[in-house]
Amino acid sequence: MTSERAKRFPLGLADLVREPRRPEGRAGETRAVASGKPAVVKPAATAAVKPAALKPTILKPASAAPATVKPLHARPATTIASPANSNPAAARPAAAQPVIVKPVAVKPAAVKPAAVRARALKPSPAGPSQVKAVAPHAGRSTAPNVALSSAMALTSERVRERMVERLRANGVTDPRVLNAMSVVPRHMFVDPGLATQAYEDAALPIGHHQTISKPSVVARMIELAAAGRPLANVLEIGTGCGYQAAVLSQVARDVYSIERIKPLFERAKINLRPLRIPNIRLHYGDGRVGLPAVAPFDAIVIAAAGLDVPHALLEQLAIGGRLVAPVGSQEGQSQVLTLVERAGPAQWRESRLDRVFFVPLKSGVI
Repeated sequence: MTSERAKRFPLGLADLVREPRRPEGRAGETRAVASGKPAVVKPAATAAVKPAALKPTILKPASAAPATVKPLHARPATTIASPANSNPAAARPAAAQPVIVKPVAVKPAAVKPAAVRARALKPSPAGPSQVKAVAPHAGRSTAPNVALSSAMALTSERVRERMVERLRANGVTDPRVLNAMSVVPRHMFVDPGLATQAYEDAALPIGHHQTISKPSVVARMIELAAAGRPLANVLEIGTGCGYQAAVLSQVARDVYSIERIKPLFERAKINLRPLRIPNIRLHYGDGRVGLPAVAPFDAIVIAAAGLDVPHALLEQLAIGGRLVAPVGSQEGQSQVLTLVERAGPAQWRESRLDRVFFVPLKSGVI
């Protein structure tokens, strides 16, 4: 160094070496100063890098138990002190360099780790094909059940199928008739107290001294009237509760039904309304007169017994058409199921078949 430069800078290079600032109370740094060997003095950050000091156990995330993870703002401020790093200025004690912890405006539920959320939303191994949607009304059947308040098994197709099997065993072979008997819920047309007997082969009372016919009789009469032919217009005399009209609607294109008792006429409308059958037309009137405005009919089914078949109904039968009715005296219980076929404009052929029992066929309306 020149004399001029020595005058301007009187201190030498050795004088310019300055010891780094050290926090008080560190044993390793005190020994280094006492030894007088500044060249081997390690910075505070290097001397303090120890696994136990750098990784306090209270700072490890609790990955094994996500449910116990506490939000950041819930930890004490003294446990979040920053460890010493490579910057000597950062190695000051906590008292000289306090750490200010601001509250985190995050809800505790929002700090849930992403991995935990992913496990919570992961689909089960069963796969989507085994997930069943729960319907609001799971026990309700498709067709409204207006007559059956309990014994829901009666509404099932299996119960009606057993009835159909009995009909097949008794000689009913027309597949259209068997199908119609299987799809029409008979329990909807009887009183709730008699619903448990709806699919038995028995006639049941429907009020006003009238009955709903046996399933075997209904199927037999419709099969005789159809005779394997396609049916267009069909006339039923004696609507009753509406059950036979509902079965006929599955076989014929259009069904016209007449009832002379006004309360039964109204009841049939109520029973048929939930089924929404579009091809049934109910009429309140005298069944012995028929419906000449709609005639001729391919088939006529009379659900009441008279001493003979009314001539007006024979005239309304189409040529080639068939009429099925019980004929005989109710008092003597000598009613016989009779089949009448119209062979020409003034020619009818009659066949007497099975013994039956029906309510009487009467004139007028009530």
